Amino acid sequence: MSWHPQYRSSKFRHVYGKAASKDKCYDCVPITRNVHDNHFCAVNPSFIAVVTECAGGGAFLVIPIKQTGKLDPHYPKVCGHKGNVLDIKWNPFNDFVIASCSEDATVKIWDIPNQLLKRNITIPKKELLGHARRVGLIEWHPTADNILFSSGYDYKIMIWNLDVKDTVLSKPVKILDTHKEVVLSMSFNTDGSLLATACRDRKIRVIDPRAGTVLQEGSYKSHKVNKVLFLGNMKKLFSTGTSLWNNRQIALWDQNDLSVPLLEEDLDGSSGLLFPLYDSDTHMLYVVGKGDGNIRYYEISPEKPYLNYLMEYRSHLPQKGIGTMPKRGLDVAACEVFRFYKLIPTKSLIEPISMIVPRRSESYQDDIYPLTAAAQPALTAQEWLNGINKGPLLVSLRPGSEAVKFLPQFREPEPLTEATDLSQPRGGEGRMSLEDKQKPREIEDGRKWLKVEEKLPKNEQMCLSNGLGIFECPPPKTENELLQMYYRQQDEIRRLRELLIQRDVQIKQLELELRNLCMDTGNY
Repeated sequence: MSWHPQYRSSKFRHVYGKAASKDKCYDCVPITRNVHDNHFCAVNPSFIAVVTECAGGGAFLVIPIKQTGKLDPHYPKVCGHKGNVLDIKWNPFNDFVIASCSEDATVKIWDIPNQLLKRNITIPKKELLGHARRVGLIEWHPTADNILFSSGYDYKIMIWNLDVKDTVLSKPVKILDTHKEVVLSMSFNTDGSLLATACRDRKIRVIDPRAGTVLQEGSYKSHKVNKVLFLGNMKKLFSTGTSLWNNRQIALWDQNDLSVPLLEEDLDGSSGLLFPLYDSDTHMLYVVGKGDGNIRYYEISPEKPYLNYLMEYRSHLPQKGIGTMPKRGLDVAACEVFRFYKLIPTKSLIEPISMIVPRRSESYQDDIYPLTAAAQPALTAQEWLNGINKGPLLVSLRPGSEAVKFLPQFREPEPLTEATDLSQPRGGEGRMSLEDKQKPREIEDGRKWLKVEEKLPKNEQMCLSNGLGIFECPPPKTENELLQMYYRQQDEIRRLRELLIQRDVQIKQLELELRNLCMDTGNY
């Protein structure tokens, strides 16, 4: 019996990581030396925040995202904590509000001014006093406005409603007292109705945060969990940790059955922690190693083998922490699907790393940019506390498009087929009605172009509709764009030459057939 290899179709098989040039990095940044296992960095389209070294209390820097290059050593800080800052998170619905937690057992909410900072910020917008010991983790609710979760070394998770006028809050709306050890990681599902936690007692728990009940609890003897992550609407959990032999390990779980992992795999023997990051739009999973320069990335599928290895970004510079840009801050013209901000304390450097899908066309690629979470909440804090669940509001990343106010159902992952064809990008059929409403002129022009193509022979259609869009490209502004335009024109000239050669051959064949036909008629 012959063996036939199975090829998996994917738009992201050739995604590669591209580090920014030195002038696009953030240099001379005093990155914290704290050994706490957190990201220490938070990013949104306006600012990058990073926990910094500071004498006499804790502080972090908030730098405008476009202010790259060397940082002024006297650049103002956000410093109001009495202990080291352990975690920072931007409000997903307000680019000018950030939360921080610290060893001083407090959580503080800060307003960041729109203009450049000129002096230190020391007075927070709100202060949350509820934990008895240091607070190690904070998470904003993904769909409800002004709901914040905090986890401390008192083994408690507290839910805070920030929709109140008080500046000092001492009573959370809910306390989850279901853990007997320190919580190492928290993650929400897509609509925020479930919370997954990883605890130092090696157990993974799935909790209903409003009821305070544990829906699922499980551990596996050969997997000591450190971080856990909900994989969007896949109804699966992903965890990183260590094996019995202290190898770094990853595992995949069914969220409704945590008794045995669906998949378990050892990666290497390094000692650094693994940070998992998931992009629910592209179903790509990134595993970032702390203390090394590697970023592994996989594609998640709803069927076996579930986890499909794509590639690994390697660098000789080790990262201490990592920040990620929300999808609305990516460069869609460069086909960028994810962006990391890598903290390199040995060089006091923050290095952006872009994950790029190689495409030859400069037009908007809607097949790699489905509708993504918008910067508007789907619920008020009180609605969520009353038991209402809603998925995130979605928006198109197409330049000039408007937000979609409501989407009744979640996106499902695309089925993976056996064949592979990466030559031509495919658009999303389910979003055509939205684009018809937003840009009717473009659709009408496209229909006219299709009519012209129908009249042409097939070879000419291939030549004119090869996806390059040379007639719609804007004039090049940089040397790189000029080179790309030149290469595209060379490819087009090559295709036209091949087409002319084919036409010449066809003409000669027809001439021979006519000559033979004339000779046959003369003989007859």
